[in-house]
Amino acid sequence: MTPVKKVKKDPRHRAREAALQILYQWEVGRTSIDKATETFFDLQWNDAQPPSDKFRDFASSLASDTVRRLDEIDARIAESAEHWRPERMAVIDRLILRMAVCEFLRDDTVPHAVVINEALELARTFSTEDAVKFINGMLDGIRKKMEK
Repeated sequence: MTPVKKVKKDPRHRAREAALQILYQWEVGRTSIDKATETFFDLQWNDAQPPSDKFRDFASSLASDTVRRLDEIDARIAESAEHWRPERMAVIDRLILRMAVCEFLRDDTVPHAVVINEALELARTFSTEDAVKFINGMLDGIRKKMEK
């Protein structure tokens, strides 16, 4: 039997995973985004090596920007979702959508296709295959509206 090689994830993808976990703690724990970030990196970081400053800054800023722009982000999601308000969506799916829309809004250097692909990878890791399809459709619709 051939041993399975563990694929090393791209640091920016890992930072997005960290941002998602921070947002989950913020949402479910009803704590401030700063406290959720501090708790994640100080108490829940499970790698032997501490995260680099660049990694920590990217994850922290993505999580805090998502919370700061929540009204604008949720309005875009609600506009694209037929018969679904963001608060009715599964928590993890809603957070993945929010984070991706935040990246659409804040950074023109990352192509929208890359943001969508990253969101789909997060959904494959943390949610279900149905969620992958749902998130793909939602983000594609939001992307099209934003590009008009």
